[in-house]
This record gives sequence, structure tokens and C-alpha cells, in this order.
Amino acid sequence: MSINFKPKLGIDLGTANTLVFLPGQGIVLNEPSVVAISEIDNKVVAVGAEAKEMVGKTPDNIVAYRPMKDGVIADYRVTEVMLKYYISKALGRWNIFKPDVLVSVPAGVTSTERRAVIEATVKAGAKNAYVVKEPILAAIGAGIPIYEAHGHMIVDIGGGTTDVAVISLGGIVASTSVKYAGNKIDQAIADYIKKTFNLAIGDKTAEEVKIAIGSAVPVEEELIYTIKGRDFMTGLPRSVEVKTNEICRAIDNELREMIKAIKTVFHDTPPELSSDIIDRGITMTGGSSQLRHLPELVYRRTGVKAILADDPLYCVVKGTGVALEHLDTYKKSIISK
Repeated sequence: MSINFKPKLGIDLGTANTLVFLPGQGIVLNEPSVVAISEIDNKVVAVGAEAKEMVGKTPDNIVAYRPMKDGVIADYRVTEVMLKYYISKALGRWNIFKPDVLVSVPAGVTSTERRAVIEATVKAGAKNAYVVKEPILAAIGAGIPIYEAHGHMIVDIGGGTTDVAVISLGGIVASTSVKYAGNKIDQAIADYIKKTFNLAIGDKTAEEVKIAIGSAVPVEEELIYTIKGRDFMTGLPRSVEVKTNEICRAIDNELREMIKAIKTVFHDTPPELSSDIIDRGITMTGGSSQLRHLPELVYRRTGVKAILADDPLYCVVKGTGVALEHLDTYKKSIISK
């Protein structure tokens, strides 16, 4: 095994999942952004997949935190702990050199939020921390030649945010970031089940329903899913069946906000670039863009064809890998510390 004196890491720090990319090895880690903390002595009990297993199932003295909210740091200390864990897990415990770390941030991030990410990363053990906006990384990871003088539209839908950006000549020409994404869809499903069936379900179950039968447009052949939850009236467990089109109606409002974001960006895009996008279509990335028929909905509402990128969940983290290997090329779009 060769000793790497200058380790580098790319981190896609997401609201729902954190992915880590190691140049030469690819994606070495993909775990939920969750930290379980014991309230008695304020100690970290578990991080990542292990902590997510505990969500909604912990005794009172253990709290499962999601330190990232809407794509930005909500709990600074917990984020630092989480980053430290992921960095050391990715590099292995024999590593004594501090890595250069490149982290993704949403397009609409403020300078304060950006500083928080850089500081947390450095405190977690990075030698240098760089941050790059997610749409740029998603575009690189989706294989889009971002340095051409052509307009490309990227719609990156994660757990906390939907980032929409038009990229040309390596920079963002127009962008917006809305806090409507995977988590809001899960929430809407849970609310719908509560209102319609008087049944309480957790985030995890809502997410399972979305993945199993969710769709962005009504379908003719509906899928059916059995939900188990707690009845509000009797307090006892009970199960109900839901169908795809019910879920489609339940999440309509959230999807409308996402489409609105796309329209807003189109509105701010210079006409020359708009015509490029009409020719090339919209590229969709991020885990939540895998909702059934979402590209179809985008096409129906905007009139522009939408294409789901290969491995949409991994576009941003792959982008960090490419950017790390060519730091000099991407200097323009990288904000460093």
C-alpha cells in the first residue's frame, strides 16, 4: 500500500446523506447524516447508518440529531463530530496526515453559512478546506462540459434543498435554492396519512412509501403499499393500504414549488443560454430526482425536456472527486479558505 502524503477527500455534505470520495478509490462512504447523542453525559453514541437505525426508536436519554437542515449546518458542534468521524473513517486510522477536503454547499448559501462549513471541516481535521456550490459539482459529476460557452441547466434535488442553476463558462449565470426537496415530500406524505387515515407514521416510513410507490404524475397502473402505523383515536397499531395516485396528490404542493424554482431561473437566464437549454434539455441530479416520472412532470410544466443523470445520487460527490484532481482548473469556481 503506497503512503499518500497528501490525502485528499471530497465530501458531499447532505441533509439526508453524507458521501465521501477518495481520489483513486472512488466513493468510499455513503451514510445518513445522523448523529446519536446521549443526553446524560453529552457523548456521541453513534454516527451515520448506526445512528439512523436509532431514529424514532431511542430511549429518552439518547437523541438522534440531523445536524444539517435544508442543506446548511443547523448544529455546528454535532456537524463537526460527524465530519471528524467520516474523515477518519474514510482515511483509515493509521493516517497521520491532514487531508485537503473539498465540501459541497447549496447554491443559495450565505457567506456566514459557507464560513461555518469551512470552519467545521478544518476543526474536524482538514488541513485545507474548500467549498464548491453543489450545482457546479453536480454538473461536473454528470459529465457536463461546464467550461464550454453553452448554457446548461442543472436541477439538483436532495434531501433538504432543490438547487437550480444555469452554468456557462464554468460559472453560475442564474440560480436559486429552495427548501423543498426529499424531506418536505416525506413530511407531506406523513401529513396526508395522518389527515386521511388518522394514522401516525414516522419520517422513515414516509420515505419508504415515497420510494416504493411515489410518482410525480398520476399513473394508470397504480402501485399499492401497506402502511403500518399508530391509530390516533385508539392509540393502537393498525395498517392501511395507499395507492400511487393518492401519494401523487399528497405531494403536489411540494413538486409545484420545485417547478416554480426552475421557472424562476429560466426567467433570469439570458435568451442565448435559454435556447441552448431548450436544445440540450435540463439535467436532473440528486437522490430525490429519482422520484418516478419527475422528468416527465418538468417537461409538462416547462416545455423543456428533462433528463435524469446517470447515478443521480452520486453526481455531486463524483464532481468533488474530479474537482480535487484538477484543483487548478476549477480554481475559479472554488472558494477556498
